Amino acid sequence: MTQILQQKLPYDLRTQRPLPGIQPLDMANWLHADDAFLGQMAYRTALIAEKRDAVIGALPEAEAPLQELLALVLDQLRANPDYKVGEDRVLRPDGVTVALDLGDPLATLGQLVQEDLCILQKQGDEHVLTAAVLCFPSSWTLAQKLGKPLLAIHVPVDSYDDNIGKRVQRLFDGVRAGRPLWRFNILWYDTSELHFPRPEYDTRAYVGREDAAFLRSEKQAILRLPETGAAVFSIHTYMLSGDLGRELTAD
Repeated sequence: MTQILQQKLPYDLRTQRPLPGIQPLDMANWLHADDAFLGQMAYRTALIAEKRDAVIGALPEAEAPLQELLALVLDQLRANPDYKVGEDRVLRPDGVTVALDLGDPLATLGQLVQEDLCILQKQGDEHVLTAAVLCFPSSWTLAQKLGKPLLAIHVPVDSYDDNIGKRVQRLFDGVRAGRPLWRFNILWYDTSELHFPRPEYDTRAYVGREDAAFLRSEKQAILRLPETGAAVFSIHTYMLSGDLGRELTAD
């Protein structure tokens, strides 16, 4: 397995807030190409080609939000001088050209940016996961979560209780178009594997900070699509060596 590691982070791990840990995000800082762009994008392309059913899923009701999301991402990339956005293709910062396939928006999105992208739509009292390109799951699987509401998505996360679930649902209800929110987490792992799916209740051996070989951190953002009203949950995954992670989390 080839290790794909970052050497730095765009945020300070020592400023982690209690759950849900949300703060405002400038839309200009939503999508980020970091020092692992080349390796992560090559891996994402391979996963989409070889394990599509594991990393891409969508329900029929997500069709319009997916088209709106693709248009939004392309608008963001047009403002990035490292990308060249044409009528039917995009030249990425690493020199790779991605064809714009409007009939396959998730595969297209998954090869344009490092972020995994999830669509959540309000159904009844909760937001339900209706589509995602999820190349780098951290101990969960898209197949088990697609079509489920927020609280069920987080089963069996012990810290995600009814109280936190209600607070997170209020965040998804309240997020406004053009005013995204974000948070980050800190996860200690004994593997640098980015594609790390794990079924519900398939326990993972706990790895403590002092013994971990790697620190995994996700920049998670929530934003509202103005036309369809769907919510987007994006995940940018950073993987650092354990030594660097301990240095960055030291008091």
